[in-house]
Amino acid sequence: PSPKSFQPNGASEEALRCEIQELKRKDLALDQEIAQLLSEGYSLEELDKHISLLHEYNEIKDAGQMLLGKLAVIRGVTTKQLYPEYDLELSD
Repeated sequence: PSPKSFQPNGASEEALRCEIQELKRKDLALDQEIAQLLSEGYSLEELDKHISLLHEYNEIKDAGQMLLGKLAVIRGVTTKQLYPEYDLELSD
């Protein structure tokens, strides 16, 4: 079946067209940002490494947040109350 057969009406089709246009704008903006970084002397390999490190950081941070949440439940406190005990900033 075609994607159109899943659309309940023309409004949904128009919404999809708008979403596609927005994604195209974002793609162009990202391409421009990459070109700017390359012109500043960064390499694609370096950018890929930074992205990889950011993903790793976020995964570790998520695991830490999960552990803090479980500890907070066990202690009957909020995670916010645990931050000073572990020298964490609320922005961490």
